Amino acid sequence: MTLLAALLLASSAAPLAPPPGDTLVWSDEFEGRGLPDAAKWRYDTQFNKRGWHNEERQYYAAGRRKNARLKGGRLIIEARHEPKAAARLPDWGGQPYTSARLVTRGTASWTYGFFEIRAKLPCARGTWPAIWMLADRSPARWPGDGEIDIMEHVGHDPNVVHQSVHTEAFNHVKGTHKTATRRVEEACGAFHTYQLDWRADRIRMGIDGEPVFTFDRTGGGRAEWPFDGPQYLILNIAVGGTWGGAQGVDDAALPQRMEVDYVRVWQPAQDKAATPQAAAGAARP
Repeated sequence: MTLLAALLLASSAAPLAPPPGDTLVWSDEFEGRGLPDAAKWRYDTQFNKRGWHNEERQYYAAGRRKNARLKGGRLIIEARHEPKAAARLPDWGGQPYTSARLVTRGTASWTYGFFEIRAKLPCARGTWPAIWMLADRSPARWPGDGEIDIMEHVGHDPNVVHQSVHTEAFNHVKGTHKTATRRVEEACGAFHTYQLDWRADRIRMGIDGEPVFTFDRTGGGRAEWPFDGPQYLILNIAVGGTWGGAQGVDDAALPQRMEVDYVRVWQPAQDKAATPQAAAGAARP
């Protein structure tokens, strides 16, 4: 093994933690009660009427405490089977399930940094919780603008966590997406930390400080590496869909919730200076 290869291997295996010199630039500890902090989170409802991607079956509600609320120092995102109540909601598209999809788009986005989210997941068949990021561009183009999946979990395969990236060259439509999985005992019964270390030449993800996934920049151009611009964070529970609903939905097990203890973002000083909206959490113009 060459010295360079040995150094790269050691770097990939190093414990995941905020690098020395990085500072905390944005966080939400979810204190208080009521709805999530509107200065930090918005609701993504744009495809309720026409239906969501991947044949998902949820309606994403905005400002509805049954689906997203703060309690006991945690954010609770809850998926519910309530077809009659859903039919009375605005822009309803016929979905029998309600849930929430919270995004930092319009309040904060980041280019590079260390991200840590401490969460407890739902495990009922048909649930599809995710902690992930998309490019903060308008209009955004998927998959060419890139997607980073810090945590995905499907209820029909309990306690198996997936971490992935999607790009023009590497995506699930082509069957080429880059991914890794890890069995996490008690992912649905206990809190775990899901982590992303995103740098200009490498993306690493892990769970509870243990590396799981590494994606290196190899010089293949934007089709392989579009991760040089700001991305925003997404927290949601989808219901059903081509993956989440591959074995149906257990209506009797609903409601199901994802509980998030905190979200924290660190960046080096030069990155923080380049993206002041991330540090302040202020709305972008």
